[in-house]
Amino acid sequence: MDAPSETRDFDFWLGAWKVFDPAGQLVGTNRISPLFDGRALMEEWEGNGAVSGRSLSSYDAGRGCWHQTWMDSTGSTLLLDGALTDGAMVMEGSAPSGGNGAPWDRHRITWTPSPDGAEVRQRWESSSDDGATWTVAFDGCYRRA
Repeated sequence: MDAPSETRDFDFWLGAWKVFDPAGQLVGTNRISPLFDGRALMEEWEGNGAVSGRSLSSYDAGRGCWHQTWMDSTGSTLLLDGALTDGAMVMEGSAPSGGNGAPWDRHRITWTPSPDGAEVRQRWESSSDDGATWTVAFDGCYRRA
């Protein structure tokens, strides 16, 4: 059975990366590996601030979208869905903003590859007012290691 062509939409993120903040400071490393003949991606993030994280991403043909599940060493979990839009992968989801009974924040992460594929910009934004305004939570430039 052939995989839908969308299963290759996130291949630009595959590889070993050094990740820099907007000031050019190294903030961590990331390795994105293919799973299941390239039908899924596994992320292995190691931040310089002692936070590590893992994610699994795949194209969900039944729902017609990409899905990512992110988990990290702080106990955070984030579920995102999205698609390739104008050459960038854009995924959104919601998560509690704090402890029990806390309101939920919306999250939007956009991965944009450079034209030559040597870099990927990851911009993570959050909104506490259902998307009326967005705050940048993370802005990283991935450079191939």
